[in-house]
Amino acid sequence: MSQMPQLSACPSCEWPLESGDRFCGACGYDLSTVPVRPDDHPTIALNGSAPGAPGADWPVAAAPEGPVVPAPAHLPAEPTGTAPGGPELPPGTPPPPQAPPPPRPAPPVASAPEVPPGHPGIPAPAGPVGPPPPPAAAPAAAPAAAPAPTGSPVSPASGVRFDRPPEPDDYPLQAPDPRVSADLPTPPEGTKVCVACRAGRVDHDGYCENCGHAQPRERDHMEQDAGPVAAVSDRGLRHHRNEDAFAVGCTALPDGRPAVVAIVCDGVSSATRPDDASMAASRAASESVLAALPRGTHPQQAMHDAIIAASNAVNALAAEPATAREQAPHQNAPACTFVGSVVTPELLIVGWVGDSRAYWIPVDRSTPPARLTEDDSWAAQMVAAGLMNEAEAYADERAHAITGWLGADAYELEPHTASFKPDRPGVVVVCTDGLWNYAEAAEDMADVVPLDAAARPLHSAQVLVGHALDGGGHDNVTVAVLPFPAPPMGAGSA
Repeated sequence: MSQMPQLSACPSCEWPLESGDRFCGACGYDLSTVPVRPDDHPTIALNGSAPGAPGADWPVAAAPEGPVVPAPAHLPAEPTGTAPGGPELPPGTPPPPQAPPPPRPAPPVASAPEVPPGHPGIPAPAGPVGPPPPPAAAPAAAPAAAPAPTGSPVSPASGVRFDRPPEPDDYPLQAPDPRVSADLPTPPEGTKVCVACRAGRVDHDGYCENCGHAQPRERDHMEQDAGPVAAVSDRGLRHHRNEDAFAVGCTALPDGRPAVVAIVCDGVSSATRPDDASMAASRAASESVLAALPRGTHPQQAMHDAIIAASNAVNALAAEPATAREQAPHQNAPACTFVGSVVTPELLIVGWVGDSRAYWIPVDRSTPPARLTEDDSWAAQMVAAGLMNEAEAYADERAHAITGWLGADAYELEPHTASFKPDRPGVVVVCTDGLWNYAEAAEDMADVVPLDAAARPLHSAQVLVGHALDGGGHDNVTVAVLPFPAPPMGAGSA
């Protein structure tokens, strides 16, 4: 048996060897085929051949006609002693550069980086190389490097792959820029205009044809100017829908004097269908009081009857449709709060159930304003019982837990009504807690009500809703503004 040469590194891949190894632990090269190293070490010539090496008659390559492409590197998977993807080399020829070994001692499968043969960064193996080992045959031609993803350029010189394509300097808009709307034709009168760009027409799907902005739902923002009374309701900035509702209108008393009505309802979010409850209550109450006043019913009695009508309308929702209970059986019956006001030339009537409020704001701001309602809430009960002062009660997390509401599961209904005879002109602000949370005291509310509120109720309602939105808009916001005394019929906002 021939004696195995003592090698310190594999002649194929330069992997460190230990005494007694018969095969390379990295590439599996058969070390028994390596002949004993000769005593002399011939110097490698610049052209890659050893002086006096038999059969090393290398042809001179012609100059390339096209672009220079680096030759592929020899891979560990290819048999030693062959050109990359070609025939066997003459005996005694130094092997081409090898790919660096993998990080773990396992047969490498990864491709080598693209480096031209003879690159100074890869040393030539020390010693001659014998015939190839017996493992499975290599493919006919091995690629120089792993194929890069489509559209991912690879640098031939460094082998660096850029996995991400270059990003464009500017991204095109998905829709026309709403800022460029000066040249758009003015939509015909009566056409719904986009709330974002104020120029594009809104299509039947609810999107602007100019900027593509989705338009708010009908109840997300509502405004109504009914002559001397106006109201505005907004979804706010935190809720996914508007659960408030309002109804405003004007009528005449039997003697012909004007009467102005405003109803505001706030749906209870913890109940089923709160938006339907508030809408049903506001409509039923408005229809009731507007029908009763011309018949000569006293305004305070008309307001009481309106609250009863609103309660019956909300109670009826608990029985229809049947699928509502099946979809949400754990929720309470539909419920809402209620506040309303009737203004005549002599009387100011308010009625309420829950924690929606009415404020009196005089035109002469040197006289004090006043809150006209008392909340049906935990905080109000604590203050009325003398257990807490108002600041302490409303700072408690239970402050807004209501103790009265309209709904089938409410306690015994107790409509609250009150009648006033102001001795000076002013306005009545009827609102939900989405507004008064940002102006709770009557003095705070008076500070945000415009001075010309009696002459411009719609503008004043818009200002008050804007005040709540600027403060955070944590809840739905609804407010109605009624001037006192009731102006002549036909008077409206300036």
